Formats: sequence, structure tokens, C-alpha cells
Amino acid sequence: MDSLVIVGILVPLLLIQVLVPKAPDGNVIRLERKIDLILKHLGLDLSQGMYEKIIELLKADKKIEAIKFYREQSGVGLKEAKDYVESLSIS
Repeated sequence: MDSLVIVGILVPLLLIQVLVPKAPDGNVIRLERKIDLILKHLGLDLSQGMYEKIIELLKADKKIEAIKFYREQSGVGLKEAKDYVESLSIS
């Protein structure tokens, strides 16, 4: 009887552990950035539509949102994102 109670508690906990998505740890984030750098070096751009979205945000005078969007999509740091968005700034 006690073993049924233990199994009844452990099975749902194990299912939650397996089925609930986890946030990426630092290693995954670093690997994603390295892959992005390799793709950039090879001249492959998998971020189709990102440029257009940034231009759209800049035209709407939403520079901070454009920087945030670029950071989220590319995984670069704040300075790199700011420099990139400012290089695209519309006069």
C-alpha cells in the first residue's frame, strides 16, 4: 500500500520534469551564439524578415524596441545590437 502512494507521487513528478520545457542554460545560449557567428561568417542569413521588422520599428520612431527585437533574434549583446540598429537608422 505504501509503495502505491510513493508511485502515485513520483510518477506525476517525473512526468512534470520530463514534459515541462526548461529555459536554456548558459551553455545552450553560448552554443547558439557560436552557431550564429559561424553562419554570419559563411554569409548565411537565416533571419529573414528581421531587417524589415527593424526598419519598420525605426520608421515608427521605436529605436529601443528595434534594439530589443534585434537582441532577442540575434542573441548579441546590448552594445552590438545598438550599434547595428544605429547603423540602419533612417535620417
